[in-house]
Amino acid sequence: MRKVLTGAVESTSTALLTLCELDSPPIAVLTLPLSLRGRHSDFVDLRPLARDAGVPVYEIENCNSQESLNLVRNLNPDLHLVVGWSQICGPELLAIPEVGSVGFHPSALPENRGRAVIPWTILQGARTTGSTLFWLSEGVDEGAILAQEIFDVGDQETARSLMDKHLMALRNLLAELVDHELRGHFPRVPQDPALATTCLQRTPEDGCIDWSRPAREVWTLIRAAGAPYPGAFTNSRIGVMRVWCAHLDDASGYWALPGQIVAVEHDGIVVQCGDRQHVKITEYSTDSDPGFSQLRVGERLVE
Repeated sequence: MRKVLTGAVESTSTALLTLCELDSPPIAVLTLPLSLRGRHSDFVDLRPLARDAGVPVYEIENCNSQESLNLVRNLNPDLHLVVGWSQICGPELLAIPEVGSVGFHPSALPENRGRAVIPWTILQGARTTGSTLFWLSEGVDEGAILAQEIFDVGDQETARSLMDKHLMALRNLLAELVDHELRGHFPRVPQDPALATTCLQRTPEDGCIDWSRPAREVWTLIRAAGAPYPGAFTNSRIGVMRVWCAHLDDASGYWALPGQIVAVEHDGIVVQCGDRQHVKITEYSTDSDPGFSQLRVGERLVE
């Protein structure tokens, strides 16, 4: 079966590698030009991997442009896989492949349709989630389900660890896809719209830490906004601090303002939150990156 893969991020790279390992590579990869890599915080240059696999790569900026539509028509795919692409595929594009177009979504659809699903899953305090291959339709993440895998969300899950779980699930789902391809039959299980929820877009500014919030809430934001996303951040005397790793700390006995540093240790700084509980920042970066030793007890981190 002739497959075209469209995408530009880490999940696209996983999809390409997995399909090649399954001896079912796409006939072409459609991806962003390097000049537009800023569209995605987890952008991946697919060219080296595609070159090693002998798969041609075509650069597109808009999958619905006439140029892109003509390209896909000329490739004449039976199946179009869209993994890690932020644009909605329009009806003209969806009409091209004979079998259809399949997307990947990092949730157990119909739950958590929409954007920024991995951070929202952590912010929701979800105990389970899932990954889904589904048939693209004109609605956003509304198409019938082809395959789905459900898994647990850990108590200390981070954006990175949760994404890794989704990437592993994607590998398994693609193996199911190839198996269905060999059998000549693809499932199409309708979603129940009554169970649908939708996540709205998040921006880098949404990672701003409000130290007046409870410590667990601050810690959760840090876990949700971290790599491969832009990171939670706070302002300090040494500039904007992007916080990459932290944990709850059992420091007690301090009377301090929210955001005030109550301890500077060799492996991090302890900061008081609005409920008089504490978060210990163990990894951060600034433009100058001076290190923990440049920070002082009593200094206040602010929004």
